[in-house]
Amino acid sequence: MNHYCTYFDGGFLAQGVALARSLAAQDPAAVLWVLALDDETARALTALRQPGLRVVPLAELEAGDQALTAVKPTRTRVEYYFTLSPCWPRWLLQRQPEIDRLVYLDADFLFFSSPQPIWDELNRGSVLLGAHRFPDFLKHYERHGRYNVGVLGWRRDEAGLACLDWWRERCLEWCFDRLEADRYADQKYLEEWPRRFSGVVECRHPGVNLAPWNWMNHRYDYPPDGVHVDGQPLVVFHFARFRAIRGDWWWQSGQLDYGVMPAALRNALYGAYWRALRTAAAGLSVTTPRHAVRLGRNFWRALPARIVFGSDWLRLSDKFVSGRLGLGRYSGRFLAGLRRIFLRR
Repeated sequence: MNHYCTYFDGGFLAQGVALARSLAAQDPAAVLWVLALDDETARALTALRQPGLRVVPLAELEAGDQALTAVKPTRTRVEYYFTLSPCWPRWLLQRQPEIDRLVYLDADFLFFSSPQPIWDELNRGSVLLGAHRFPDFLKHYERHGRYNVGVLGWRRDEAGLACLDWWRERCLEWCFDRLEADRYADQKYLEEWPRRFSGVVECRHPGVNLAPWNWMNHRYDYPPDGVHVDGQPLVVFHFARFRAIRGDWWWQSGQLDYGVMPAALRNALYGAYWRALRTAAAGLSVTTPRHAVRLGRNFWRALPARIVFGSDWLRLSDKFVSGRLGLGRYSGRFLAGLRRIFLRR
C-alpha cells in the first residue's frame, strides 16, 4: 500500500479533490492523507467518503506539535502553510506506524498515469528530491531554490527521519516568503539535503513534476494511452499558478514568466485538468471560492505582455484558446532578456 500526503484549504478544495481522484484512478490501493487547513475543507472531504482518503484536521496536528503552534503568530497565512510542509509528513510518520514510505504532493497536481515511477525513484535511497529543471534562460529562478517542494519522498529509516527532523527545525526557526541569504520559505533548505544526509536521490523521470517552468525541455507524443514525455508516460503535472481571472471563461495560465505551451500540449494537459476540476466541484457539498487572480496594479501593468504572448487563456468547452500568434513559447526568454538588460541579472 502506497501512502501519500498533501494539505490545502477551502480555496484549493476542488484542486485537492481532483488530485485525490486522479491518484485513486492511477493507484487504486493508495492512501492519501490530507491535512485539512480549515473546518470547511475537513467537512467537505469527510462527506465524500472516498476510499483511501484520510482527513486530519489542522487542529489535531497543532495539538501534537507545540513548537509549531508557538511560531504561528509570527507568520502570515502563506508562511504558516510553508512551515507546515515538514511538520505534516513528520507527524504522520510518528503517528502512523503502518507508513514505511511516504510521498508528499502539492495540491495542484494531477496524475495522468501510474505513480510507480515515483516509488521506483524513492527505492534508490531514503529521501527523494525533484529539481525544478529550469532551462538555461530561467536559471535565475534558482535563487529561490534548485529543488521544488512539489514532490518529495521519505523512507522510514534513519536518514529519512533525520532529514525531516532537520527540515522541520529549520522551518520553525525561519520560514518567510522572501529571499534572504541562502534561505527562501520552505524550499531553499532542500539544497542542503544531499550534503547533510545519506541516501538522498534526485528524481530522474521526465514525467514526474513536469511543470510550467520545465515543459520546454522535453519532446511530446500523444499516443492513445496519453501524453508521453521523451518517450515515457507523463506521470504527474504541476498546475502551478493556474487561476481563474473572471468566472470560468478567462484564465491565467501561469506561464508568462516561463513560456506559453503550444495548443496540442496545452489542451492535452489543461483540458484534462479543467474536466477534473469541473467534476470535483460538482461533487462537493459546499461552494468554495477559487484562489482567483487579484485585479490590482500588477495585473494591469502586465496585461500588454500577457496579450502579446497569449498567457491569458479563454476557455471554449474544455479547450483553452491563446492569442499567442506563435510568440508564446518565447515569453520566458524575452522577459529574461529584459531582466539582464535592466537589472543586470
